[in-house]
Formats: sequence, structure tokens, C-alpha cells
Amino acid sequence: MIKIEKLHKSYPIGKDSLHVLKGLDLHIKEGEFVAIMGSSGSGKSTLLNIVGLLDAHDSGNYYLNGQLIENLDERKAAILRNKFLGFVFQSFNLINYKNALENVALPLYYSGMGRKERNEIAMQYLEKVGLADWATHLPSELSGGQKQRVAIARALVTKPKVVLADEPTGALDSSTSHSVMELLKEINREGMTVFVITHEEDIAEETDRIVRLKDGVIISDEKTLKKSKV
Repeated sequence: MIKIEKLHKSYPIGKDSLHVLKGLDLHIKEGEFVAIMGSSGSGKSTLLNIVGLLDAHDSGNYYLNGQLIENLDERKAAILRNKFLGFVFQSFNLINYKNALENVALPLYYSGMGRKERNEIAMQYLEKVGLADWATHLPSELSGGQKQRVAIARALVTKPKVVLADEPTGALDSSTSHSVMELLKEINREGMTVFVITHEEDIAEETDRIVRLKDGVIISDEKTLKKSKV
């Protein structure tokens, strides 16, 4: 689903440049649940932005669903994002003056779907995350956990193949974090690939695989040892 070969990325800083990703090789198969870990400056956010088609790499190859990603203009990138990717952010990124239903329906608006149909689909996904009763509430009327559930519903509404979650529990308490991870696990069990950026060990341990970055290189890539459920 995601295949990266010898990926490099640098950013100009004055007359110099900062080499952030240094020849990464990474393969994430369809249906995997992967955590990307690393301290600040390790390159994990840059990796997420490249995988999410929000930034371009300098050299190397990136394949998304078998398609080589290169020389994309913003229109083509937006089409691919809408088709393959769903995003969940630490800060939720909800539109404050739109209610939960309208926030979830927004990606369908950009795909050209009519209002009645997109609202019906958005309500189905609010039901999926347990927030149907909160459909008409504004973000300011929701708790942090509820906002993140709305964000997850919004990420799922276009039926993407990959959900990219950037520190999805970073602004939540431990109990709410666990419920959000349970929701991501449920999504993964339904066959969706889930790619989580996190700095929290307990969150990473709830995924199937942990890839650790340091100074722009992968220093380990291991399966997690999940406790079997009775």
C-alpha cells in the first residue's frame, strides 16, 4: 500500500540546508496498523507529510497503492488524497462554525456530492463513532475525545485506503486516548491501513508494528508483542 525506497528530503535554511530524511526504506502492506515513533526532529512529521501528499520528496521513490508518486501538481495531489487518504490530527482541525455533521460531510462536498447524500453518509459515520446524538453540536460544545471522534469520522467518510493519524491522542487524557485507539483498531480490523505518528510508547504498543526514526533514518522496525485476549 505504501512503499518507500531511498527517500531523501531536505529543507533550505538560509544558505544551508537541513537534511531531514536520509535514504528511508519503508514498506507498509494493505491492512497493517503501524506506529512511527521518534523524538522531535527525527523526521516523522516530514515522513507523514510526504506519505500524505502534503509535501514532495527530493529523491527516491514513493508508491501509493502501486502508483509512483512524482511531479504532482496540487490538483492531482488533492484528487489522490481524497481518493486514498484520510487524515486525523492532534489539534482535530475542525471548522469552529460548522457543526459535527457539517465537519464530517466536508470532504464529500469537495468531491462534488449533493448536500442530502453527503449529510446522510456523514450521519452514518457519526453513528459509527458513537456521536449521532451530537450531530448538530459545534466543536466548542464537544469534549476533546468527542472532537477527535468527529475528526476520525471525517477521515473515514470518503472510504480511504489509508488513515494517517498525526499524534491523534496528543491532546487527550489517558482514558480518552484508549477509547480513540480502540476506534482506530476497529477501523483497522475492517481492513483499513492505519499509519500513526506518536511519541507515546503505550499508544505505539497498541499497534501491530513500531517503526522508530532517529535523525532521519530508521533505527528499528519491529512487530509489537500484543497480549492475547481471553
